[in-house]
Order: sequence, then structure tokens, then C-alpha cells
Amino acid sequence: MNHTPRTRTVVSCTLLVTALGAGLTACGSDGNALADKPYDAADLVSLNGDSDEGKRVDPDKPLEITANGDDRITDVTAQDSTGRYVAGELSADGSRWHSTAPLAANAHYTVTVSTEDDDGAPGRKVFTFDTSRPTSRKRLTVTFGPKSGQYGVGQPITAELDQAVKDKAQRAIVERALRVDSTPAVQGSWYWVSDKELHYRPQEYWPTHATVTVHSNLDGIRISDRLWGGPSKPVRITTGDRIEALTDAAAHELTFYKNGDVVKRIPVTTGRPGYDTRNGIKVVLEKAYVVRMRGTTIGISASSSDSYDLNVYYSTRVTWSGEYVHAAPWSVGSQGYANVSHGCTGMSTANAQWFFANIHQGDIVRVVNSRGHQMEDFGNGFGDWNVDWKKWSKGSALTNGKPTGPTETDTVRLQPTAL
Repeated sequence: MNHTPRTRTVVSCTLLVTALGAGLTACGSDGNALADKPYDAADLVSLNGDSDEGKRVDPDKPLEITANGDDRITDVTAQDSTGRYVAGELSADGSRWHSTAPLAANAHYTVTVSTEDDDGAPGRKVFTFDTSRPTSRKRLTVTFGPKSGQYGVGQPITAELDQAVKDKAQRAIVERALRVDSTPAVQGSWYWVSDKELHYRPQEYWPTHATVTVHSNLDGIRISDRLWGGPSKPVRITTGDRIEALTDAAAHELTFYKNGDVVKRIPVTTGRPGYDTRNGIKVVLEKAYVVRMRGTTIGISASSSDSYDLNVYYSTRVTWSGEYVHAAPWSVGSQGYANVSHGCTGMSTANAQWFFANIHQGDIVRVVNSRGHQMEDFGNGFGDWNVDWKKWSKGSALTNGKPTGPTETDTVRLQPTAL
């Protein structure tokens, strides 16, 4: 095929490839480069059948680029003005490239197409176009959690949707657009807790002193005929040291670890029979210097001899239903020897003050050897780490597993009622 005339010198020599793989140089009799500057391939490739100049492109239709004649496409880069790339596939013979991800509505795109003719000479064409506005005004917005800041290595990432998404194909569109990037990089996955909530965690805890950024690429993306993605605020968190508090309810002792090393052993008391502390891994939800705790919030009648109404100091919360690690000066005689609490982990005021100063939101609190039931996976705080990785991976809409979450009964039962 004929193109704009250009001079070529073909010689036999060794090609030197730069470390970046971007430049080719050769030694020739006249010192000229073997590869010419890419020619203008405007007449050799077409975008979606050469749609009308200036006309907005329908984002519901895939992007398609075809090569004319004997030329072939070697590479395509499609990107919108916000930096989002469009995934695509190139045919084996290089005659056609088409997008495999949806375009965003009301967006400006730049598409760079690289070609090669039958002599191996490179060509290039750049297309720009705008997509049309969404036909529906209904938008799906995502709120990420927690707020930007520093957290422990056990802190899951959450995404709350303002509208329910039940269809798995639609869930896949949403999930694919929710991006979590960490430095250092780790493997992780989203889990659909419900139709309106997702959690993200790595296979293991986050690395220490990591930076995790979360953002959504949903804005302008079509989810269904009547629903399009809307803008969302990104979140950036960092992690500190790996802090783990392990309570052995049978031994009545809490062992405080920092980066795998034992820092302190604390005598404690946990839940007595009928109020047994939950087993399993929990994540610190919040801390408060003083919390008013009342028996009525966990179903104890105010007229019962078992009733209580106390201001409790140095309180570290691990469940929404009212389980804390806190100062319990009234049970010092039992700490290290017996379990006498209503489900919380109690210790002396001095030890509670130290624990309060060294524990952080997102740190790990684990209980073993209690006669209590297992910590709930979802709905009563963060029991996410009690879900094994195989099951967690199946909670993604991008796998063959069916998303699971708390039952309707669990949701009602676990409504936050206790302080």
C-alpha cells in the first residue's frame, strides 16, 4: 500500500534496544536510523465506521477501530480526561480492536492507534471524541470508609452504595470500578456483604506502614438502563505497627504484641457464664475515655440484682453490641483468676490506661478459649478476618462464587443498642 513518500535505507546490522524498550537504533552506511518517524495513518484506520466529526459517541456502544487494506493495528491506548483507561482486545491479525469495558458518559476521550504496513513501517493516528450524556438522571454514589487517616493493620475498607445492586452482572460493573491500591502491593478482594455494602481486605493483614488509596471509576459508567455511576470522594489511609491483643479467656490473660513481639501480659476477666465473651478476631472500632454502660442495653432489667449503670473509663470498643476492653477496678480480685464480667474484657485501671494509650482504631483484638459463640462476620463490627480467604474470594462479583452476607435475622439482632 502506498503512503506519503519517505526515504528508507535498509542495511544489515545489530539492533540495540534501550532498557525501556522504546527506542531502536542501528548502524548504517549513511548513519540514518532504520526506523522512520511514524507516518500519519489517518486514511488507514477508522473509528466506529468513521462516525460524523464532532458528533457525540454513544457510551452504550463498544469502541471499535479497524485497519484498512494490508496495514495492521499494533497497539491502541484509549483514555478519558480523568485518566481512566479503556480495556480492549486486538484481533490476532491486527485488523480490528474493540473495547471490552464500558465507556463513561459525558466524557472526553483520546485514542492513540499505532499501525504497521507490510514493510514494517510504523504509522500513528490520534482520535478524540466526546461521549453523550446519560439518558437517565439516576446516579449510584459510593461512600468509602474509614475516613482518611492512620489505622491498624486490621482495618477493612468499606464501600456503602446509596442504592441496592442485586444483579451479579451489575455488581461486577460496580466492583470493577472500585479501585484499591496499596504500597507495598498486596493481594486483596471485595466482598459483597449486602446489596448496598462491600468490604475489602487483603488475604492477610495489611503490611505495616503501608499507604492504601481507594477511589471509584464509576462516574459516568452505565450500570443498568436506569442507573449510572456518580462521583465519589476518594480515601487515603496509612497503617502503623502491627498491634495484636490476644486474650486467652481460660487463662484469664491478655498478651499484647507489637510487630510479633510480646510487649506486655495483663491479667483480665472476661464474660461469665450466660454472658460469655465472643471468640475470634475483632477490630478496634473506636475509643472513649469514659462510656456510660447500663445493663438495660443488653436486656437486663433495671430491677434485677444483676443490673448495673456505671461510668467506665479507658474504654476500647470492639463490637457494636457493646463489647469493650476497659478498666474494671471493681473486679481486680478476679482478674487473672476468674471470668465475672457481662462480656467485656476487664482489667485494672492502670493496665487499662496503658492499653488505651497503645491500642488504635483498626488494631486486632482476638479472643480464644471462651465458651462464647464466634464473632459475627458482619453487622456487629468487623469480623471480616474470621472469614477464610477461599470463602472471602467467592464473595466477589468477579468470581463464580455467590455473594453472601448476614441474614435478615442477624441484621435485626445486631442493631447497635449498647454504649
